Amino acid sequence: MMKTVTCPRGLLVIVSSPSGAGKTTLTRRLMAEFPATLTFSVSYTTRAMRPGEVDGTDYHFVSAATFDQMVARQELAEHFFVHGNHYGTAKAPVEEALSAGRDMIFDVDWQGGAALSAQWPDDCLKIFILPPDLETLAQRLRRRATDSPEVIERRLQKALEELGHFGEYQHLIINDDLERSYPVLRAIYLARRLDRHDRHDRHGSAGEPGAGSSAGGGAGGGADGVSAAEIASLSSLDRAQLEEVVRQNRESGTVAHAERLAAGFSATRHGS
Repeated sequence: MMKTVTCPRGLLVIVSSPSGAGKTTLTRRLMAEFPATLTFSVSYTTRAMRPGEVDGTDYHFVSAATFDQMVARQELAEHFFVHGNHYGTAKAPVEEALSAGRDMIFDVDWQGGAALSAQWPDDCLKIFILPPDLETLAQRLRRRATDSPEVIERRLQKALEELGHFGEYQHLIINDDLERSYPVLRAIYLARRLDRHDRHDRHGSAGEPGAGSSAGGGAGGGADGVSAAEIASLSSLDRAQLEEVVRQNRESGTVAHAERLAAGFSATRHGS
């Protein structure tokens, strides 16, 4: 009888930040480097499609009636009403990817991150991106020519609420320079993926509930085959370097930085 080769479940890589902190740039760069193992979760929305957007790539654009039906059928892992429009994540494609050993990355706010981690508590890697300071955050938002002053003000107000939830995340990254912050994001992702593969190798499929097959033509088998080869090619030195980057980031004062930002933003917005 042919032996079935299993792979560990995939990861939900949840990246959150206030608008303007740079999470979209960072997540796109991570996906560009690891296209065989990491895919972007495409949300459903009732808002109108903007010029240049592609249905099914940027969002799944649906009517309000269709969205309401998805909610009623409990097909969404999370859904929220923001600025007059509904947004949500479908459960089925996420579970399909995880079971096949593929990772999915989510660019969501703290509410979306909380809902996703409640749905898949054992599969989440939660990362919060911090701006270097409040003035830089405000400047980045004001440089967006597509946003009106009213929208910018709403985003600044929302940033206060977003910053107050940094403690719900496993890792914090200060995005003061993309060339410094991206290697940290990369190391956090790879270190967690290596750990997941190591635990799977030690305990087998029983140690990874819901592990999918990477042989026999299962969905995502080819993609996971590439990732397994990439993981196996990392030497002990490479792994040690990844872990050292993660350790240094944890000890670099990011928590204190986040606390100062939250306190300073609160004082600024309330005029104290």
